[in-house]
Amino acid sequence: MVPSSNGHLWWQRGVVYQVYPRSFKDASGDGIGDLQGITSRLDYLRWLGVDAVWISPFYPSPMADFGYDITDHRGVHPRFGTLEDFDGLVAEAHRLGLRIILDYVPNHTSDEHPWFLESRSSRDDPKRDWYIWRDPASDGGPPNNWISVFGGPAWTFDAATGQYYYHAYLREQPDLNWRNPEVRVAMYDVLRFWLERGVDGFRVDALRQLVKDDRFRDNPPNPDRWPASPPYDALRPVYSTDRPEVHEAVREMSLVLDEGASPGERVLIGELYLPIERLVRYYGEGGSGVQLPMNLHLISTPWDAARLGDLIDAYEASLPQDGWPTWVLGNHDRSRIASRVGPAQARVAAMLLLTLRGTPTLYYGDELGMRDVPVPPEQVQDPYEKNVPGIGVGRDPVRTPMRWSGEDNAGFTSGSPWLPVGEESAEVNVEAQKRAPRSMLTLYRRLLSLRRSEPALTGGTYAPVKAADDLLAYAREKDERRFLVALNLGPGPRTLGDSGLGRGGRVVLSTFLDREGEAVGETLDLRGDEGLIAETTTLPGV
Repeated sequence: MVPSSNGHLWWQRGVVYQVYPRSFKDASGDGIGDLQGITSRLDYLRWLGVDAVWISPFYPSPMADFGYDITDHRGVHPRFGTLEDFDGLVAEAHRLGLRIILDYVPNHTSDEHPWFLESRSSRDDPKRDWYIWRDPASDGGPPNNWISVFGGPAWTFDAATGQYYYHAYLREQPDLNWRNPEVRVAMYDVLRFWLERGVDGFRVDALRQLVKDDRFRDNPPNPDRWPASPPYDALRPVYSTDRPEVHEAVREMSLVLDEGASPGERVLIGELYLPIERLVRYYGEGGSGVQLPMNLHLISTPWDAARLGDLIDAYEASLPQDGWPTWVLGNHDRSRIASRVGPAQARVAAMLLLTLRGTPTLYYGDELGMRDVPVPPEQVQDPYEKNVPGIGVGRDPVRTPMRWSGEDNAGFTSGSPWLPVGEESAEVNVEAQKRAPRSMLTLYRRLLSLRRSEPALTGGTYAPVKAADDLLAYAREKDERRFLVALNLGPGPRTLGDSGLGRGGRVVLSTFLDREGEAVGETLDLRGDEGLIAETTTLPGV
């Protein structure tokens, strides 16, 4: 694909929107979202102004981990529809100018996958080495001290064959052995299957888990663990994750995506919970890695102007020469942004996400200001919470149904929703916020429109601007178009002194949606919990 006139590819200019299929829109009435439901709402995503739709797993699965335990990487679970439904979704998305990105789950399968059933049938089975099997330790226990992300040992004993198998997550999710060339070939063919059906890229799940230490050494204790953290944090996973050999697999995935396509036409996104200095290695050398190693640090960094500024500066400084930034505020595994920072600051967070340099990813419902929905114990679905109860790790509250209207069940389903829609659904829904000129949805749409229309905000340079107290400020510039972004992360009014706006500066957008066109000068006054984008006549000094 040839870059656009501003020199950037679609996944660099664009905005990715994550859809969790179970919770987006139910067309069948069974209370669980499906592919036809997603298709019916693609016009909303086009109206909103996003460019690509990342769809979490919809493949055949026993649903031990709601689709991340796969029995057939090339099919559609009947609960979500059919392959024909998927083909129709892709066709409609492309007709509307939207790209489709799928979740690719290469690290593990379901324990009911035909491959694993063969693998565990006998030590001599040809597929035995497709998974990670080890003899017990000298005391008969697990081969080493590795811990499952979902709590408990990462090894399960198989009495029939007298060995343990490894699973980074649930025991129902055995890890594939990516040191086996046959496994790699089979999983690359999965990529080809979906590419032939027209998808535009993949988000690679659990990428850092893909290859394990060949000597299966014990992980060392984690000296930085805090008392209330999950059991997984007791050890530093230096031998079970982020091994050097992962990068060769990434390079091969990248080559598969380039088959029959122009360079950069398809995108590979990596889920990577890693420190920045290790995260950026996944770009590879000379574009041989993933185009977008997911930077998830906005989710975990304290909501403090100085800390956020340091994060942005460190990330920008660490990027390789051709590395394109990417930012994520929320996803299906972490608390929603409006719950983490509050509804007022969630508006400021929206402006931050959509004005930083790089490709942003939105999580469905965040554009409405949806918050975590309390789920009573008797309605808990998440296996993570069931395995590690009592420490607030459950993911159900962030996966509740999308709110389309103020009707029963928020217009998500005509049946009984699989999770509660929440008490705020009467006001926090698409229909109501479309009518409100200063709603969160209106703010997101305005931000997305501004980003799309101004090359400085999609492909321009980033430069920090000196600020104090609760203020975070930076400049974006391209082709003589200059913008100052000033964000007040506190509840009280603040002034950005010596802003460098010069004469003729004006407010382009306020998170309160009430100051457009207002003239500003050498200083910039912000109300509490306000973010501003101002068009400048002189670039702020940096």
